[in-house]
Amino acid sequence: MTKFLRCLGQTYTRKLDSRVLSVLSQIAQSASKFANDMRLLQHEKELEEPFESGQIGSSAMAYKRNPMRSERMNSLSRHVIALSMDPNMTASTQWLERTLDDSANKRICVPEAFLAVDAILILYANITSGIVVYENVIRTNMMQELPFMGTEEILMNAVLKGGDRQELHEKIRVYSMEAGREVKEFGRPNDLVDRIAKDSTFGLTKEEILAALNPDNLCGRAKHQVTDFIENCVNPVLEKYKDLLNIEVGNVNV
Repeated sequence: MTKFLRCLGQTYTRKLDSRVLSVLSQIAQSASKFANDMRLLQHEKELEEPFESGQIGSSAMAYKRNPMRSERMNSLSRHVIALSMDPNMTASTQWLERTLDDSANKRICVPEAFLAVDAILILYANITSGIVVYENVIRTNMMQELPFMGTEEILMNAVLKGGDRQELHEKIRVYSMEAGREVKEFGRPNDLVDRIAKDSTFGLTKEEILAALNPDNLCGRAKHQVTDFIENCVNPVLEKYKDLLNIEVGNVNV
């Protein structure tokens, strides 16, 4: 039996290792994307990793709450993605028969990739089980940018009142550049709505413009698509493996 296993391990195509590490690499890629998004949103103070009561956020700056788990996920993910190149190179350089040049490489890259992905998923579970969402900060950031993001809605409403689309489009472009300059160069509030409301060409009052900028009317089916995806795609998978995952699967409201 031992001889059979040794023969099998020495003769199978090294593309099998490549396929296995390709799957691990894809897990690492998705995890790293998530970690990057978490770090960016934590920088904006919109989301935050779980933070223990006695946790040190930075060895230099005591006030900081650095997203250390996400940073670690990025680091480990990068390692797994790099490791996935090892079996690719090995499979592509095999001679007419298997040689021993892949042995040391395989014994490093395969177990290390599994161990690293295991650590990544532990971090993943830890972060997602305790994400803190700062809704007021999200709302403040959104409202600051909303006049820019809703200019198409303003334009369509003005056209419905008889305005010339080409002329109004150019005016919105100019007003947006001016309002953006006020925000970026002088740190002043976004006054794009006031600029448009003062221009009679648009035929819209400030109240009508603000009504058109209702965030709930500008996100399309995004909210429903997220809910549908979780309920119809994610939850069935979680339900299938809930005994292994030791989790409770339920409905989600976005």
